[in-house]
Amino acid sequence: MKRIAKFHKVSPEQFAKDWKDTFPAADDKEIQDTYEKISLPVRATAGSAGYDFFAPADIVLNPGETAKIPTGVRVEMEQDWVLKCYPRSGLGFKFRLQLNNTVGIIDSDYFYSDNEGHIFAKITNDSNEGKTVNIQAGTGFMQGIFVEYGITVDDEATGIRNGGFGSTTEKK
Repeated sequence: MKRIAKFHKVSPEQFAKDWKDTFPAADDKEIQDTYEKISLPVRATAGSAGYDFFAPADIVLNPGETAKIPTGVRVEMEQDWVLKCYPRSGLGFKFRLQLNNTVGIIDSDYFYSDNEGHIFAKITNDSNEGKTVNIQAGTGFMQGIFVEYGITVDDEATGIRNGGFGSTTEKK
């Protein structure tokens, strides 16, 4: 098994900024308590491909509702690898919990972005059965799988990332 990455927490300052942006009513004490309880992603078993990301706070989503979740996590990985993020299988199966971008792609250079490579998840309860999703703080809600990738023989990309979501799609 190749060991190609390491999870870290973002700084307390970055987390506070992002949490406040997502949850403007949150006070400093609540943000600090949430940050201190963040667990880094782990595999549940030796045979698991996915690293479980844990909810930093309680999440309740009624059918059709969406939430943006600052995880407080960043990942440092070797070049030529990507972290693909999916909803946990059980939540997708039971509630049709979806990531709004279908699959989250965390590139190796995202770690060095201005936002410290803070990984967010935007999730929607897409239930067509009227089920409410209740995810308690500390419960796995998303899983990330590391995948090696290749490039085309004529690839000449030399750009350097300096931003978060959508920052690499601007034409030069």
